[in-house]
Amino acid sequence: MHAKPLLRGLAAATLLTALAACGGPPDGTRGNPPSTALQRAYDRATDSPRTSADGRGNNPSGTAAERAFDRTAGTNTSGAYPSQSDGTRANPPGTAAERAYDRTTGSDTSGAYPRNR
Repeated sequence: MHAKPLLRGLAAATLLTALAACGGPPDGTRGNPPSTALQRAYDRATDSPRTSADGRGNNPSGTAAERAFDRTAGTNTSGAYPSQSDGTRANPPGTAAERAYDRTTGSDTSGAYPRNR
């Protein structure tokens, strides 16, 4: 019976924390030093070179999770893999499902077949 209020409070705290993490100035700008506080603490504790702002120096664009997703899915969500961006030679416009639909129906839903318009 006491678990429900506890779970509601935990859910609310998680939501507020997630929302707070989304806002704020970009990484490495005035008021927000490069990298995360956790990464800066790690750099100090291990005497590692200071981690650069996101997308610069020794810190590629996006988060580690976004980059892992990009490597797995062949996307460029993080910005670290521009060669995998939609509309390049390696990845034509639209999704594979949209392109398959276009080939089957002779349409151009994906944007990969402009001659079918």
